[in-house]
Parts: sequence; C-alpha cells; structure tokens
Amino acid sequence: MPFEFERQKIEDVILVKPKVFGDNRGFFMEAYKKSEFFENGITIEFNQDNHSKSTKGVLRGLHYQKSPYAQAKLVRCSKGRIYDVAVDIRPESKTFGQYVKVELSEENKHMLFIPEGFAHGFVVLSEEAELLYKASGEYAPQADRGIRWNDETIGINWEIDFEPILSEKDMVQPFLKDVQKEELG
Repeated sequence: MPFEFERQKIEDVILVKPKVFGDNRGFFMEAYKKSEFFENGITIEFNQDNHSKSTKGVLRGLHYQKSPYAQAKLVRCSKGRIYDVAVDIRPESKTFGQYVKVELSEENKHMLFIPEGFAHGFVVLSEEAELLYKASGEYAPQADRGIRWNDETIGINWEIDFEPILSEKDMVQPFLKDVQKEELG
C-alpha cells in the first residue's frame, strides 16, 4: 500500500502519508490513487486542482464555501513548510469549533484531507511555500466565506512569533460566533 491514512483528533480529517521511493536520482511517489483513497474512507470525487505560492509569514484563511458549494480538499505542500489548519464548522457536529493542525512540508510529503464543512487555513514557515490541492467542487465566488484567523473561541495556536501577512479580506472576516448557521459549511 503506497499510503498510510491517519485519522486525526477530529476523525473526518485524515493525514495521508505517501510511500516515497528515493535514490540518488531523486524520488517517486503516488500523490493520489482513487481506489486506495476510497478504501480508506475518502470517497470524494475531486473536480478542481489548485496551486498557490506564498512567502514566509503569509497566513491564508480561514476559508470555506457555503452549501451547496462546499468543498472537500486534499492539501499538499510541494515546496517549503507550513502549518495547515482545518476547523470544524458543522453546526451539529460534536467537534464544532475545534481544529486540527499539522505540519506539511516538501520533506515529509504528507497530505491533509479536509472534508466538506470545515474552514481551512495555513501559515508559511519557510522562506516561501507552494501548495497543491485538490478540491471536490469548483470555486464559486458567490459562496466564498471565511472566519477570522485569530478567533479566540477557536483558539488556534499557530506557533508563530511574528505578525502574519494577511489579505485585506482575511483581516476583516467575521468571528465564528457572528456567522449565521445557514452560512456555515
């Protein structure tokens, strides 16, 4: 099996560890294999691939799309190093408002599966980072939403000792308590 699937403290969020075959020429790995992902509970059909590049200190998030445009994501850091965060925003969930944070990097080659109903964000720890991620739905600007990255009720420990670089949009996102239930996930 070329992957290990580790359920996180919020069980629907899964850390995927690919088997990497390396030698003096470089490495090879499978980044996605539908049959193995389906066998391990990730039965999402991915419809869009995204690629982003950010510099050290950039914090993007916490973003989501509201229903019926909600997206599941499979996130991988192909260059550099980040902390990747998924926040459960499913109002009826027993883990509502809780989060999972993992380090993704070009060295560990891990991927994070984030199901629908979660807000997603990351902070860049290296000089620059590139993320590749699959999304289950296409981007729908009319459904684009967010939650403030430093919402005290969520209490994300970003483990940074610098003031993050934010977009204007991310600076003014609402706090989770101020988002109406029908606007979530």
